[in-house]
Amino acid sequence: MDMKEIKKLNDEELGLESGRVRRAIFNLRSQVVTEKVKDSSQFGKLRTDLARLLTEASSRRVAKNPVTRKAATRAERKSAPKAAPKSSSKKVKS
Repeated sequence: MDMKEIKKLNDEELGLESGRVRRAIFNLRSQVVTEKVKDSSQFGKLRTDLARLLTEASSRRVAKNPVTRKAATRAERKSAPKAAPKSSSKKVKS
């Protein structure tokens, strides 16, 4: 599955497809135990497809909510007053 096909899917279909790929990876791992895997390159292909699906889902999530956590914390740090330096609580032996 390439990115053009993935971009055509809606959010619900993305979730269903990622679940399908996860099950396929699990089934492939089960087949490895029983030594029924003929094409071991399927692992990489399925992982690549899953990564593409998750990347697209993540980019859509960020597009809906563009304020990221890092940006928010930077803004909070700029507006917050500076704290006094912490004092050391170590005891000095005499």
